[in-house]
Amino acid sequence: MDVQTPAPLGLRRSFGFGDRLGLATPGHLAAVQGTSFAPIFAQQSIREMTRTIRTPSEVMECANQALAAGGYTDAWGADGDHLQTPDDVLAVADAGFCFFTIDPSHHVYCDADSMDEAQLTAQREKLGDDFDLDLDAVMDLYHGKSYRVSEDLELRFDDQTALHRALVKYGSALRQAGVMSQAITSASGDKPFELELSVDETDTATTPLEHLFLGLELRRRNVVIVSLAPRFVGDFEKGIDYRGDLDAFTVHYAAHAAIAKYCGPYKLSIHSGSDKFSVYPIMGRISGEHLHVKTAGTSYLEALRVLCRVDRPLLREIVGFSRGRFERDRATYQISGELSHVSPEPTDEALEQDYLESDAGRQILHVTYGSVLTDGGFKDRLLDNLERHADLHAEFLAAHLGKHIARLEDR
Repeated sequence: MDVQTPAPLGLRRSFGFGDRLGLATPGHLAAVQGTSFAPIFAQQSIREMTRTIRTPSEVMECANQALAAGGYTDAWGADGDHLQTPDDVLAVADAGFCFFTIDPSHHVYCDADSMDEAQLTAQREKLGDDFDLDLDAVMDLYHGKSYRVSEDLELRFDDQTALHRALVKYGSALRQAGVMSQAITSASGDKPFELELSVDETDTATTPLEHLFLGLELRRRNVVIVSLAPRFVGDFEKGIDYRGDLDAFTVHYAAHAAIAKYCGPYKLSIHSGSDKFSVYPIMGRISGEHLHVKTAGTSYLEALRVLCRVDRPLLREIVGFSRGRFERDRATYQISGELSHVSPEPTDEALEQDYLESDAGRQILHVTYGSVLTDGGFKDRLLDNLERHADLHAEFLAAHLGKHIARLEDR
């Protein structure tokens, strides 16, 4: 039977499997089959494609071939992740992607978080001049209004400074979301598609009031989304578990879930979703069906785990190279791992524990994947090992990603 072409998954709970090497889909398929999650098997950002020297068509072809070989005929999605320009949109739309993640992070004005009313007023005027927007009218739409978003939560825009801050912080990002939505609509033609908005890459958490403002403004501007990724409280660092107060997270997450239902409904999307085992049951219980989780780097780390079993000298080379590139490559990530936290020359017995189990080791390998695959001369040898040990690779992926899904289903 033929593999279905990727299609929108709607409000079904879904799980995104990023595959940076093009060989992970068999393990991803094994992880998701028989679960409550609809899969997105082709998921990669333009940045990741650049760092791995892949094209959108190659990402799609790898997923298609693996699904055909696995006899998979159910629905699946394809996510052009973290798209920032109309050119990004064209690249993934031409390859058949149907889920488009709009990333206006460069347009989010995070300095608004620390501004007083006078500074916010000056920045609002500049924003209006830059984009020919009547921001006074936007303020008037919401100031003094209250919204009963759930039985337990009422939010009010009675604090003018808080509303002002939301407008300055996200005004430009909302305009960019509209530009990108139009580009996606044009590029998709008659083909069905769905949109996600990502505002998670900021230093401070998205407040419930800010999320409500975003959701109401998206609806007013006719930008229809299937999911939204806010910045949650606590730390969602790459490749490791959640860091933060679980009780505070639960309250914060419940508010965002209520707002998503009220303004949409749309799903909450969890970016940097790999390995956040302590908060998965909270997410699964509160969100129910309206949940999307994205993973990517954790699958790359499972590929390196294969080396630990079949080609330890190559893994040692990669560890040494990654340590040399870590300080440069970490600049684009919010992580806490340090080189000093893990031995530069662990024993054979400690290699896997130090670099694939410890937080610092995982982050050193995680953030340097692009350098390893493009500058280090390791890619062909890594792929050769994975192809020769495809069953072991799939076994590791199925176990590790399956653990993610099991915890999300553990309500």
